[in-house]
Amino acid sequence: MTQPGTMPTMTKEMQDCVDACMTCHSVCEETMSSCMQMGGQAQMQIMRALMDCAETTRMCADMMMRRSPMSPEMCAMCAKACEMCAEACMSMPDDPQMMRCAEACRRCAVTCRAMAGATM
Repeated sequence: MTQPGTMPTMTKEMQDCVDACMTCHSVCEETMSSCMQMGGQAQMQIMRALMDCAETTRMCADMMMRRSPMSPEMCAMCAKACEMCAEACMSMPDDPQMMRCAEACRRCAVTCRAMAGATM
């Protein structure tokens, strides 16, 4: 039983999702930097997907950590942003950073989809 005014303990699934979100956020930020160094080769569609994913994953992790009642909806949106980003990154299959990002996005999408159906 939780004392009044205290938050319930974060489940392993929630913690795994927070970790996946933070990893994905970090990798998306690194990939944006890599794209900027490429110059004209980086497509705007990829940059937008990276920016959306980085912001969404950070916000999703924050909301789960504070046990927001809107977390399930945010997790669903985060999963969608991650899937879109993974797809955008896959358009450059010869770039190891893009492939690393796509994998982080896919992992995050899986955990977020699971949390979207969970009760916080």
